[in-house]
Amino acid sequence: MVQRWAALLRASIGRKLLMSLTGLALIGYLIVHLAGNLQIFAGEGGEAFDAYARALEENPLLPLAEVALAALFVAHIALGLRTALANREARPRRYKELASHGRRNPASMSMLVTGVIVLVFLVIHVIDFRILPRHPEGLAATVVRRLATPVGAAIYLVGVAALGLHLWHAFQSSLQTLGVNHPRYTPAIKKLGFALALLLAVGFASFPVASLAWPDLVRKAGESARAGPEPAAPIEAPAEPAR
Repeated sequence: MVQRWAALLRASIGRKLLMSLTGLALIGYLIVHLAGNLQIFAGEGGEAFDAYARALEENPLLPLAEVALAALFVAHIALGLRTALANREARPRRYKELASHGRRNPASMSMLVTGVIVLVFLVIHVIDFRILPRHPEGLAATVVRRLATPVGAAIYLVGVAALGLHLWHAFQSSLQTLGVNHPRYTPAIKKLGFALALLLAVGFASFPVASLAWPDLVRKAGESARAGPEPAAPIEAPAEPAR
């Protein structure tokens, strides 16, 4: 079994197949991740987002899911780097010919660069929201306050832009590697890949944009949490009867 996996990894087509499968799995994760994060806009003060975060953290399967997700990222990155370097060594002239004939686009020509940018952004993202201490008001307050600074917003926007550009080509390329390629529906797959990349990029970019435009997004939740429940009204003693 181990020998079969080793042989698959040594073959170019085997690496591409595994890279495509891990890439599609990560796209699915990004969709779920964005859907959950959009709850920061629900209600007032980020209460829905904090409740969502607590539900995830209290799930006993979270450590297992994080290990599996980390393995997906590591495998995809390693396979991507190995494939990109092998392609450059084997066909440097072929890439130039394809680019000159218009068969490549900015997304396909910058896959290695955007992949590295996304990797750096991922490390910063994990440090920001998984390692560094959170704001006392909760995760929603942590997100808003770290993205409300020009530097924080700029890092996030650059990372999201690179992610969108990477996904634009990655979606169609993954399906093509898996054999989903036909003149009849390939144009629709390309449009779907572009739309998916654009929606994910715009969705994730909405967090730094909103944090810069409305930095008080979670203030109400923080104030209500600090204030605590309202004290009960004092009970007045009954008036003494007139004598």
